[in-house]
Amino acid sequence: MRSLTSRSVLGLVAAALALAGVSAPANAETAVNAPASKRIAKEGAGLKTAIFAGGCFWGVEGVFSHVKGVKSAVSGFHGGAAGTAKYRTIVTGMTNHAEAVMITYDPYVVRYDELLRIFFSVDTDPKQLNRQGPDVGAHNRSALVPLNGEQRAVAEAYLKQLDASGLWGNPVVTKVEKHRTFYPAESYHQDYMVKNPYSRYIMRWDQPKVAALKVMFPRDYRDEFLRDGA
Repeated sequence: MRSLTSRSVLGLVAAALALAGVSAPANAETAVNAPASKRIAKEGAGLKTAIFAGGCFWGVEGVFSHVKGVKSAVSGFHGGAAGTAKYRTIVTGMTNHAEAVMITYDPYVVRYDELLRIFFSVDTDPKQLNRQGPDVGAHNRSALVPLNGEQRAVAEAYLKQLDASGLWGNPVVTKVEKHRTFYPAESYHQDYMVKNPYSRYIMRWDQPKVAALKVMFPRDYRDEFLRDGA
């Protein structure tokens, strides 16, 4: 993919949003042209699963639901106990949970390292500690949760690569976390972006992420929204 500056990316995203009839907010998170991973994921045949935490799960799920090769994207909670895996509990900041998305994907269509690049380019700001955009608290932390040794090796190598790149101007604080039980969120959180396209939050913070995906990763972008893995 050709090199894009943050300025040119923002211009292209704004143009894409304008064509869709959506105004790009002045304070939306900035898309960044994260580099391709130097370590290519070698995952073999068969569907794979991975977990990503990057602030409010509506936007993370929304972006991955537009990526070719993703077969399922489920919003939920990761890192804490079963008894506290409820939205109204985790937002108090008194649990170890992070808002997260568990995706199932076909590595023959989109590899784990490619998913990482998309995630850090349009979905999460890795320099923000325990927050993303307007959402504050440890449950909004940026984290990668590999489910096998290959994913872990690729994730750790890529975080080091991103930190060394200096793209964000500050150290990368995204962590690799140990896999624990993933608890799906309440049903009204699933497919939230496509069910609530005129939500002020979705229009302000999440639609620009999908627009950035379309502009920056046209070969990976799928126009239709994947609903609950269907």
